[in-house]
Amino acid sequence: MNKRVPAQDFINRELSLLAFNERVLAQAEDAALPLLERLRFLCIASSNLDEFFEVRVAGLKAQMRLNPSRADVDGLPAVKTLTRVAERAHVLVARQYALLNDILLPLLGQEGIDLKLATNWNEEVGAWARTYFQQEILPVLTPIGLDPAHPFPRVLNKSLNFAVELGGHDAFGRKSGVAIVQAPRALPRLIRLPDRLSDQPYGIVMLTTIMQAYVSELFAGMEVHGCHPFRVTRNSDLFVDDEEITNLRVALQGELPQRHYGDAVRLEIADTCSDAMAQLLQREFALDEEDVYRVAGPVNLVRLMQMPDMIARPDLKFVPFHPALPAEIRKANINGADLFRTIGKRDILVHHPYQSFLPVLDFLYAAATDPDVVAIKQTIYRTGSDSALMESLLLAARTGKEVTVVVELMARFDEETNINWASRLEEVGAHVVYGVVGHKTHAKMVLVVRREHAKDGTVALRRYAHLGTGNYHSGTARAYTDFGLFTADEDLCSDVHEVFQQLTGLGSAKKMKCIWQSPFSMHGNTVAAIRNEAQIAASGKPGRIMARMNSLLEPAVIQELYAASNAGVKIDLIIRGVCALRPGVKGLSENITVRSIVGRFLEHSRIFYFRNGGADDVYLSSADWMDRNFFRRVEVAFPVREPKLKKRVIDEGLRVHLKDNALAWVMNSEGVYHRKRPGKARFSGQQFLLEEATKI
Repeated sequence: MNKRVPAQDFINRELSLLAFNERVLAQAEDAALPLLERLRFLCIASSNLDEFFEVRVAGLKAQMRLNPSRADVDGLPAVKTLTRVAERAHVLVARQYALLNDILLPLLGQEGIDLKLATNWNEEVGAWARTYFQQEILPVLTPIGLDPAHPFPRVLNKSLNFAVELGGHDAFGRKSGVAIVQAPRALPRLIRLPDRLSDQPYGIVMLTTIMQAYVSELFAGMEVHGCHPFRVTRNSDLFVDDEEITNLRVALQGELPQRHYGDAVRLEIADTCSDAMAQLLQREFALDEEDVYRVAGPVNLVRLMQMPDMIARPDLKFVPFHPALPAEIRKANINGADLFRTIGKRDILVHHPYQSFLPVLDFLYAAATDPDVVAIKQTIYRTGSDSALMESLLLAARTGKEVTVVVELMARFDEETNINWASRLEEVGAHVVYGVVGHKTHAKMVLVVRREHAKDGTVALRRYAHLGTGNYHSGTARAYTDFGLFTADEDLCSDVHEVFQQLTGLGSAKKMKCIWQSPFSMHGNTVAAIRNEAQIAASGKPGRIMARMNSLLEPAVIQELYAASNAGVKIDLIIRGVCALRPGVKGLSENITVRSIVGRFLEHSRIFYFRNGGADDVYLSSADWMDRNFFRRVEVAFPVREPKLKKRVIDEGLRVHLKDNALAWVMNSEGVYHRKRPGKARFSGQQFLLEEATKI
């Protein structure tokens, strides 16, 4: 066993995650990108920060209450991590609003897109806004005046609210001084000005602006001294006691409504808010000063995500592209050949979004409608509320096929959608299970069992599988990079069958033929593969590891990578988000590089390459190298065996991004990222793959 690595050789998880968000924000700051895409990246950064507070900061605050002295692997206790997080998050938020106010809004104005953040309206616009308020907004508002009979209302997580400072007395002689107005979620946050009223091609007003202008109409006869928008972010983790529940779906349905009212972790208020009101809100939500974020603009930047879709300016957006079809699938469609026969001849690799997600939908639809298919099994983690894939499963069940679906009910923020799909599937007779309590089912797998007729008249069952690195979600397949493999390889299909047996039945885990599986063999096999490279390098032969994932956190794997580096193994890591490993440290990680690719598409594939003496072992996976993926989830890493497909994964998934000097950020030993400077020889891996896909 390698010597234990000291805490200072690990980078803090939360600070690393904030560093990723800083890289996303840098996309919004990049003047080379189309203007509306820059705005979109600003909104993505804000959305990421929301989830960071809902999950990571909420977890740190809970840890402070339960076990304040406990330190993470990097040696920092929660209290110190929270302090550093707050310092960095405040700087990040200030950057966001400076970018919006000083750069993006003026540039949008130059392009005829006027987002009116203040009431500098002419008489006609003011009259329209007042009529809009009276007809569309006022009837659905319920102002709450604070007094002993009206305590502070429950405020939904991330909802838009207004704290109104009042003077005078109401009809009952009451003098409260404060009222809370909640903006119903049904109200649009962005409203398009009628063309006749706008001096620009696109005039857009925020709900906040109209509310602040006419809120006094809610309080007749009283003086409005201030109307201050605010937003509270709450702990959004669900608590389900694994040992106490008897029905996971029922337990979750009981917990979901409470998600909106978890403990407050952040308060966002307009920077014009009075100190007295800010202190009142801070006390109400039991927050510290560092948890309060005064912002110079809308308290919810995510709402601006709607703007690019409201504006018909393709010149200010990324050039649209049409994903290609794999040659084998395209030929099968042209020739009318049977899809299963095509897959039966050879494995087919699909690289999204450069290649279409349509073959996955076709595969499920073919399985649902083919009379020779007798059974379909699938895992569902995230699929969306409107899913053609799920409709195929419903169709298959209605027509009498044996349909088994493992629905992960604990997929964060998708619980309600997955519960709804589970109910619909059960209604048509599908077998629906929820995996293993305490272990999220994160593996992406479909298994189809088909009755096939040979020329000699015999009949046999044959299995077909689809395995992927990403979710079965048509929407994210257009924006996330992922690999998928269609195969009839008997070893792979046998292993997939065994995983489904574990998820739906009972029994001990059998040894897999070729798949690495969490929580049983993936960690051990990963460690063994790294050690094998170290042994090869120690013998004087080339040792080589290339790995790509979203996050690298698991201490034992990091420890093995350090040891392999010291043995002479050349290691290149492409880590999109969180990385706790320190690269380039003399005597520790001199042979390790870490880079992050942030671009038009979200890099989501997990790829593990080990040279293994020239065998070039390649695995694709749904799993990051994190504790949860190794030990608390059902995950698979599956080999790519066919040499041509293996080369494609290495070239398209690894080498092209190691060559990238346009979207790549390189991490130093302190955890600081520096963007590559392309010079004259600019090379974007994502753009290269897009151009290659259009040639097919």
